[in-house]
Amino acid sequence: MSGRIQIPENGKVTERMEAYTGFAQVYDIFMDNVPYEEWAEYLTSLLREYGVESGLVLDLGCGTGSMTEILAADGYDMIGVDNSEDMLEIALEKKLRSGHDILYLLQDMREFELYGTVRAVVSVCDSVNYITEPEELAEVFRLVNNYLDPGGVFIFDFNTEYKYREILGEQTIAEDRGECSFIWDNCYYEEERINEYDLTLFIRDEAASDGGEELYRKYQETHFQRGYTLEEIRELLGQSGLEFVTAYDAFTKDEPGERSERIYVIARESGKKR
Repeated sequence: MSGRIQIPENGKVTERMEAYTGFAQVYDIFMDNVPYEEWAEYLTSLLREYGVESGLVLDLGCGTGSMTEILAADGYDMIGVDNSEDMLEIALEKKLRSGHDILYLLQDMREFELYGTVRAVVSVCDSVNYITEPEELAEVFRLVNNYLDPGGVFIFDFNTEYKYREILGEQTIAEDRGECSFIWDNCYYEEERINEYDLTLFIRDEAASDGGEELYRKYQETHFQRGYTLEEIRELLGQSGLEFVTAYDAFTKDEPGERSERIYVIARESGKKR
């Protein structure tokens, strides 16, 4: 796109903590087409391949806890970190229903703190793309390296610049699910490599609906994600002290290509004595 994104006075796009407010209420409804079980099977296969068959695992950017719950059911001791209070409230409701012993922390992934180290860190569903400043993503990676056990594993995915430019950019997506509907406008700013999501939600207000008349509340949110290349990710990992191990075209063992839309990266802790 030839236009330029309007960057706020502080020089940075809106932080993720301002998103996922109204959308948190209906997030799982609109994400019901995501095959979490299949994604989790792929993720756990990678964890086990790199020697993490049990133990403490951090889910960074855990959202409503869908993946966190599956990993807990697979026998991992889970910690979930997210900076959306609304999303974590839903995650806690799932925890109450499942009975899994999951620790959820309301923290920004750019400055998260743990009580000790963990065997592995995972971050999926393009959470890292919400970190739109490369130097801030390098800080996230540095913190991951700090909180990993010696030789610990970091597995994460990211949407590629190709996906935003060729697949999502300039697309409008709309869905109506009865109790809620949304309009999702995408706008990709190629020079800044930022994809802007303008999200309009209409959520049925059960308390206000009366006498057969259905009333809906309107919510509007704006989300920003940055399109990264694998080369950039590798460079940022190196800056943070993490050791890049390999990368795959998502949900395969294939090498990423120019048309890869989502890439999984495996990195290891580096610097601690084993």
